[in-house]
Amino acid sequence: MKNLSNRRDFLKTSALVAGGLALQPFSMPQAYAAGADVIKIAVIGCGGRGTGAVFQAFDTGHNIQLVAMADAFRDRIDKSYKPIFDKYGAEKVNVPEDRKFVGFEGYKEAIKLADVVILAAPPGFRPDHFEEAVKQGKQIFMEKPVATDSAGIRKVLAAAEEAKRKKLNVVVGLQRHYQSNYRETIKQIHDGKIGDIIGGQVYWNDGGVWVNARQPGQTEMEYQMRNWYYFNWLCGDHIVEQHVHNLDVANWVKQSYPVKAYGTGGRQVRTGKDHGEIFDHHSVTFTYADDTVIFSECRHFPGAANRVDESFQGTTGKAYLSAGNHGELTSWKGKSLYSHNRDNNPNPYQVEHDELFAAIVKGEYKFADAENAAKSTMTAILGRYATYTGKVVTWDEALNADINLMPTTLAWDAMPKVLPNADGFYPFAIPGKTQLV
Repeated sequence: MKNLSNRRDFLKTSALVAGGLALQPFSMPQAYAAGADVIKIAVIGCGGRGTGAVFQAFDTGHNIQLVAMADAFRDRIDKSYKPIFDKYGAEKVNVPEDRKFVGFEGYKEAIKLADVVILAAPPGFRPDHFEEAVKQGKQIFMEKPVATDSAGIRKVLAAAEEAKRKKLNVVVGLQRHYQSNYRETIKQIHDGKIGDIIGGQVYWNDGGVWVNARQPGQTEMEYQMRNWYYFNWLCGDHIVEQHVHNLDVANWVKQSYPVKAYGTGGRQVRTGKDHGEIFDHHSVTFTYADDTVIFSECRHFPGAANRVDESFQGTTGKAYLSAGNHGELTSWKGKSLYSHNRDNNPNPYQVEHDELFAAIVKGEYKFADAENAAKSTMTAILGRYATYTGKVVTWDEALNADINLMPTTLAWDAMPKVLPNADGFYPFAIPGKTQLV
């Protein structure tokens, strides 16, 4: 698979994102458009993000009913079900015990029962869950990132093509594409307001996330899945799980994907047994086909200065964007060229669902986010490969690498591929020694 590096290919392959496909009808029954029937949804992965997505689906105001839930853990289903039922009641939440699917394979049965599926399990499972949803012909909302390794990305790209063929709407939770300041400011950039983009910097620096300690009696599989953020087969490292948002913005602004990456990273402050194998900092330079370099930095250092935003430099000016509804363009001499109105901007997490379900009830095929999401996730994975090896890694090398992090067998008594030593510590990459394959 070759890197798609020029503007024409990017616009052709990134589908809706900020602009939209030409509207086409699809085969969902027109009763939905008339409001005479219910849209059945299922949630796969019942953690905080899956639960939140169900709330947002209901809050679109359409005639929606939750009919199935699936998660590896029963307690996650129970914890998700209660607040959903308490708010929306039996009319909206029709999930009897036999439609609460527990374990590794339950997602297949849950998907069968729904018209629209919400895919929000840990990212390592996303390729299989997405492939199955497409196979069954469902409309899809799936969270980012969409994979954790090269094999998973290739599977998602193949399923994305099949989803297009079947005219299945796919919205991905790279919500900046549904956020007003990003949409409007990046349109100004693409219209040439600051000339050609010649450089940029993207950041996700904060204090880190939760840790779930090992509990007595847990198998290794259960422990890693409970503490999933710290294992690459499940999370992809925080450069993939979080920083994908900022890297996706860089690709969006550049209207292309990088051709190579070079970087450094390691474990400086997050070094305990419960911190698995991932790094706590990554610094990467991504080079695009026109030799533009985007500098990327992400770290989890408690007590250090936080920064989550994106800046870009053009031939005639510069841009600043952030999740806090900032969108500013200025000339090199400081003259304001564009300033986004930050008042009353809608919640992008809600907008994702508003626009997806609006298309569904109208019988429109409008959203094809999966391909761009896969390539932006691949950008983050490329960065991880570069920081882990300490080498320059090309897009084609990364995408075609024989890297599959998923366990050979998914069962509670099966072993993941990365295991702790006798002292309980996990092996981790050492730049300069770790090989790509």
